[in-house]
Amino acid sequence: MNHTRVLRSVGVGVTALALVAACGTPPAEDGAVSGTPAATAKSAAEFGGLDELVAAAKEEGKLNVIALPPDWANYGEMIEAFEAEYGIEVDSAQPDASSQDEINAAKQLKGGDRAPDVFDLGLNVAIANKDLFAPYQVQTWADIADELKEPSGLYYGDYGGFMSIGYDAAKAPAPTSVKDLLKPEYQGKVALNGDPTQAGAAFSGVLMAALGNGGSADDIAPGVEFFKQLKAAGNFLPVDPSPATVESGQTPVVIDWDYTNAAQTAKLAGKVDWQVVVPAEAQVGGYYNQAINKDAPHPAAARLWQEFLYSDKGQNIFLKGLSRPVRMDAMTKSGAVDADAAAKLPKTSGEQVFPTQEQSDKAKQVLSSTWAQAVG
Repeated sequence: MNHTRVLRSVGVGVTALALVAACGTPPAEDGAVSGTPAATAKSAAEFGGLDELVAAAKEEGKLNVIALPPDWANYGEMIEAFEAEYGIEVDSAQPDASSQDEINAAKQLKGGDRAPDVFDLGLNVAIANKDLFAPYQVQTWADIADELKEPSGLYYGDYGGFMSIGYDAAKAPAPTSVKDLLKPEYQGKVALNGDPTQAGAAFSGVLMAALGNGGSADDIAPGVEFFKQLKAAGNFLPVDPSPATVESGQTPVVIDWDYTNAAQTAKLAGKVDWQVVVPAEAQVGGYYNQAINKDAPHPAAARLWQEFLYSDKGQNIFLKGLSRPVRMDAMTKSGAVDADAAAKLPKTSGEQVFPTQEQSDKAKQVLSSTWAQAVG
């Protein structure tokens, strides 16, 4: 939960980018099972089929991932399932790192066998670093909405959710709106997951506050003002929340993604009565994005990981983690969706806001110039 991935998921609008022209298939090289080496394969079909990709990935025997907390969108189960399915060891580094940390690690470790093979990023960071990615389209590519994927496959949405208010029902009353958090009952109790000038969850939390106080995706200033008032009232708690702070009672109220908050409800059942509310008047949604490191030390395993994430099994693992998988609509139509898991998603209704990249960039500028003075 203390997962301040830099400017993650601040919107789902994908800037239109030119489609990368398909290159001719190069001759077989090291790591190639078929005509195209894994490092340049833009699809499983181009590599010779999924079975060929699996064989090449097993030969590599390892996958490096980074910034994937086990309790974030059910990544713990995802990693275990991938290892069990293919017998490939997953090295999970820096689980609480930020999106920018992922990029930094790729640059610092380039050329070595410890560099990350794959990324899980907020949209802003993905767009800013697309030159580091290898284009790849998973077999279920057609199920991903056009607005959630870069056309050539440099990056694409995988799972998402809505901003929410999680609270310990024994320590705080149930909020019915964002404004409720200004009440005396929330004195010293409200934590935000990170710094909104750096962390995507916190950024979206301020946007949620803006929507709940007369603002919009085009006007985040009322959100900054809200947190200024929250601090003045003594209600803002300057602590980065984590599963440990929730369980200990240090952070009785947490503004974070609904799937992260909801995961604590299940995890702490019988210990803490952790409830989750998505404010009806302030529903802010967003998706995170997958990408493959163009210099991945295990290029076949990197591509197989993507195939697994976007398979019915992988998407249902995300859903079991109470996030909304990007293929959920298609899987619902086909009957492949885990209906029991879908029924447990935090309820949402009414108008839902998914900021565009332009709106997010504008809001970031406002935050960078006002947040520290107002709240820091």
